[in-house]
Amino acid sequence: MDLPAAFIEKYQRLMGSHEAADFIGALTGKPAVSGFRANPGKPGLPQATISETGSWPVPGVANGYYGQVDGKSLDHVTGWVYSQEPSAMNVAVALDPQPGEKVLDLCAAPGGKSTQIVALMHNQGLLVANEIFAKRAKVLAENLERWGAVNTVVTNESPAELEKQFPRFFDRILVDAPCSGEGMFRKDPDGIQYWNPDYPAECANRQRQILKSALQMLKPGGTLVYSTCTFAPEEDEQNAAWLLANYDLTICPLHQEEGMDNGRPEWADGNPDLAKAIRLFPHHYHGEGHFITKFQLAVGNSAKIGLLTKQHPKKKKKRRQHQGEMKPSRQETMEWQQWCQQVMPGFSASRLVKFGDQLYALPSLMTSLDGLHVLRPGLHLGTLKKKRFEPSLALALALSSNGMAAVRRLNVSGEQWRQYVHGDTLTVDAGNENGWYLLVTEGHPCGFGKLVGTTVKNFYPKGLRF
Repeated sequence: MDLPAAFIEKYQRLMGSHEAADFIGALTGKPAVSGFRANPGKPGLPQATISETGSWPVPGVANGYYGQVDGKSLDHVTGWVYSQEPSAMNVAVALDPQPGEKVLDLCAAPGGKSTQIVALMHNQGLLVANEIFAKRAKVLAENLERWGAVNTVVTNESPAELEKQFPRFFDRILVDAPCSGEGMFRKDPDGIQYWNPDYPAECANRQRQILKSALQMLKPGGTLVYSTCTFAPEEDEQNAAWLLANYDLTICPLHQEEGMDNGRPEWADGNPDLAKAIRLFPHHYHGEGHFITKFQLAVGNSAKIGLLTKQHPKKKKKRRQHQGEMKPSRQETMEWQQWCQQVMPGFSASRLVKFGDQLYALPSLMTSLDGLHVLRPGLHLGTLKKKRFEPSLALALALSSNGMAAVRRLNVSGEQWRQYVHGDTLTVDAGNENGWYLLVTEGHPCGFGKLVGTTVKNFYPKGLRF
């Protein structure tokens, strides 16, 4: 990998020749580091993945491991594991979300940190996972569904639009900001072509606009974590210093594992509090690299909190109604309840919403969806057909993640599971009553099928088949 000469010169100037040589050597001479997290909401550790990858734990990260995940394995497809770069796992650890809180992941795609937040919250409370780009938001929603998230609303909005819906609403906000991506150079060398000496400053300005919106959505006394996967001081210490100068924020110390560096005040305004940030450099920490800062907003209305908003008044816009959002009819609700009583009588959803013919369970802490572009308003339950209900894959993958149990289950072999994800019908032994069943492979709920005689009709989503 050939790094730009201006990049090398910049870090030689910042680090000094000796450390810069180690830093550049790690970027150009060592392979990218892979990792994954096990899902604590699924029963037992994913022993197949752990043994096959020869993995070992990531220090300080519950259920985090070094190792390469097969994206088509049973563990991955059913949400037992999530592939995530080890440095990035430390961001949600710093956020420290608690069950029952209201949390925002503002720049959430592809979903690694969101799924980790769901796990730390024990699927309780509310997570709003937002992504501004539609294609990436779709991937985010799919990853959260596979993980078994039930407390999560996925939105596709700009931060500026989102802040209108949630003034002073969230207990914790994560801004893992779009950045110059210097920490991804080993993993994605093509990213080097976008880098130029001015690019970090351009990114830093964009990050400040995102942070302005984030601060309008944070409760007084709430927690903001700001992180990037770049090494650039313009986007890291200098943005942290900007936050401290313009908002009534206190920077919080973070626990450090071996190989983690302090933030570098000398790369910004010299404020010694910037040393409380964490830097993960590839020549010190076994990972690709990250910068993490944690702030607490003061309680009460400080002049600093409102300063930037007063300088940039926003025009009022007519709020949008999400197309198709409505409550299910009495008949549709009854059809869902009848299906549920037959297949999984222990499950209940108090806030049902319908988008077109799709039925969802909206998290109890979520406010109105008016004005928001929503991809997933909570747990996708299934499709409302004429006088019948068809369950979703998301519902099947959530069953083992929060104590829900299906009384109708069919155990299928590994070979049958491969046929199932390919879209084929399955043949099983006679003796079971016709109707819907949760299909289970090696203890992994993997979807629903409809049994007719000895044939299981396949309802695995066509877009996910392989």
